[in-house]
Amino acid sequence: MTRTDTPPTWDERASLTTFLDYARDTARAKCEGVTAEDARKAPLPGSPLMTLCGLLNHLRYVEYYWFQVVFLGEEDTIPWTEDDPDWEMRTAVDIPLPEILAAYEEQSARYRELVAATDLEARARRAVRDGRHMTLRWVLMHLIEETSRHNGHLDVVRELVDGRTGS
Repeated sequence: MTRTDTPPTWDERASLTTFLDYARDTARAKCEGVTAEDARKAPLPGSPLMTLCGLLNHLRYVEYYWFQVVFLGEEDTIPWTEDDPDWEMRTAVDIPLPEILAAYEEQSARYRELVAATDLEARARRAVRDGRHMTLRWVLMHLIEETSRHNGHLDVVRELVDGRTGS
């Protein structure tokens, strides 16, 4: 996998989408060569849901939520509840990591098309808690931040489960 954080052009859209793709590619790279068993290990005693599978599945559903539920205004079909707010991380250990990665990549491709066809100033159809409708620009910046933050978690988990660092 070749990753780059250098956009093909210097406009805002190219910069935002390049950084998001770079963060996504980094998350996937953190999982290269991991065993199925290690992908399900939760090595942090205070974080029993923080597995490689769980983190990747979380990133997948964070994008689903922001693009499909908030931005496009679609109905949220994920069974999150107050009693099970981390559904996507809890259930991820039952899904093979290659399946999570494939679903994440397929979904990312759809969202790349959405972003390419939509003005960065376009407003989300669904308001967030404070009543505001975020712009697509804000959604992209938030996903860059969220994915990059979780890449740090992926670093730690990967090093603890099998000693691999870098990527």
